[in-house]
Amino acid sequence: MQFTSFQRFDNVIEREFTLGEIRGILWTPVRASAAEPVPLILAGQPGGGASLEQMRPRLFPRAQAIARSGFATATIELPGAGDRPAPAGVAEARTELRDAVTAGLPVPDDVVDRLVLPLVDQAVPDWQATLDALLDLPELAGPVGFSGGVVSIGVHLAAVDDRIAAAVLFAGSYVPRSILEQARGITIPSYMLLQWDDEGNDRQMALELFDALGSREKTLNANLGGHTGVPRHAGEDANRFFVRHLLTSPNTGGTDAITRS
Repeated sequence: MQFTSFQRFDNVIEREFTLGEIRGILWTPVRASAAEPVPLILAGQPGGGASLEQMRPRLFPRAQAIARSGFATATIELPGAGDRPAPAGVAEARTELRDAVTAGLPVPDDVVDRLVLPLVDQAVPDWQATLDALLDLPELAGPVGFSGGVVSIGVHLAAVDDRIAAAVLFAGSYVPRSILEQARGITIPSYMLLQWDDEGNDRQMALELFDALGSREKTLNANLGGHTGVPRHAGEDANRFFVRHLLTSPNTGGTDAITRS
């Protein structure tokens, strides 16, 4: 991992980094140190191809807010975003999905699979490699949370990497049936944010995913409004969810049990 920039703000230090072809940003509370390492939140991004620069204005306030509670935040650019090539077949599948939605037709399962699963297959190893490198930094420590989208990436990452101890999932993307089945084996605390009027996405599929999650504690926070209209109080509730589950986990000396089947 190579850091390529450094900026200090009121309560966070921002560092851009590269790890092979992966680009990312790390925000750490100014107090974080080897003597006082902080837990880490992985901030997932939507899968529409937005670059790191395009997403930063949305992610930076989230990183500042969670830093006040004592967490670092990291994000990476997904395959197909910025200068990174998209997985084969994704562009064609996205066009087919848009055509079906515009025509008011059901989106076939095979279109969802071709759109989402190749992205999951590439992005999850990227996240794991990034997590390996980040947890080598003395100022960072477990436990680790995942927050954001693509929701299928968050589900699959939580299923295959036991370092993920709690997840905030941003509903708003189509979910393959295989990911719904995988969700049944996830028992970490889960919190789902759902925008009820999210344009172009399948609300019922989000509800099916929430129902499928095997978490013994799971919360659905649904609000009126479109994709980017998540109210501030919902984000604040998500931050309190992480405080409750990551700052009182076994790795931080608390008593809450965090389990995974």
